[in-house]
Amino acid sequence: MAEIATQRLGMVAQDIAQAANVLQNGGLVAFPTETVYGLGADARDDRAVARIYEAKDRPSFNPLIVHVPTIEAAKALVHWTKAAQKLADAFWPGPLTLVLPIRADAGISKLVTAGLDTLAIRLPDAPLARDLLTAFGGPVSAPSANTSGQISPTRAQHVLDDLTGRIEAVLDGGACSVGLESTILGLAGDPTLLRPGGVTRDDLSKALGRLVLLRDENATISAPGQIKSHYAPRAQVRLNAENWNTNEARLGFGDIECDLNLSTKRDLTEAAANLFEFLHRLDAMNRPTIAVSPIPDTGLGIAINDRLNRAAADR
Repeated sequence: MAEIATQRLGMVAQDIAQAANVLQNGGLVAFPTETVYGLGADARDDRAVARIYEAKDRPSFNPLIVHVPTIEAAKALVHWTKAAQKLADAFWPGPLTLVLPIRADAGISKLVTAGLDTLAIRLPDAPLARDLLTAFGGPVSAPSANTSGQISPTRAQHVLDDLTGRIEAVLDGGACSVGLESTILGLAGDPTLLRPGGVTRDDLSKALGRLVLLRDENATISAPGQIKSHYAPRAQVRLNAENWNTNEARLGFGDIECDLNLSTKRDLTEAAANLFEFLHRLDAMNRPTIAVSPIPDTGLGIAINDRLNRAAADR
């Protein structure tokens, strides 16, 4: 792939307009959402979407999430349901992706859906993302802005360190507030949690008035973030470390001596916001292993442990 001059853009109107112009001309723009930085392309443009897969070295069987600025824009792309409306009323804009049957006239590149008859769609909460989507005026497909399988980016510098020369621009909006990718909920049949995230299963069940089902881990891939090895640093990852071994980078949780602590107060929201940033920092220490304290497997901890288990999986 030919080297591309990657621009770092800011948050002013001129930068947003420039980023929208890049998208309109088939280019790639990384931009901050409240979850992580996404790598955006025009979701209707086959060539632009193909460039996402190329820039990330992403498997073509792994579908992409489409970002829209309004609920009305979402309804134009998928077959909307009463359940979808309940969830949008409760959690949009925010870190929740809904997977619904795609409309025949949606105009979305088939590369986005990876051959599925459903579309993953989200309305992000981050103001800069919303401004870019509005300025662009169309659906933007945007997986995390990093090489496939590696640690997700929560700052512009993470993107630049990884993808400079492969994409046209990065909109720098500072650190992402949530720090974990969105929850993904399948609504093509019974409501099913396809990927845990910032909106918990309990939250979703309460909003719907029924229990959300769990995905069979052995089922075929139906949404992003389901590949077993994902979110991985270069170092090996050792989970549920009750003590530290020599020459490990130490990621703590709670009142413990370590190199970096996700939350000394054992606050899972704080831990989620810090997770990918701290994995980036510990990986830069160039130690063979990153050891991680046990994280409670409740509430937001379920999403944190999902990312850590995939980071620690065989590669």
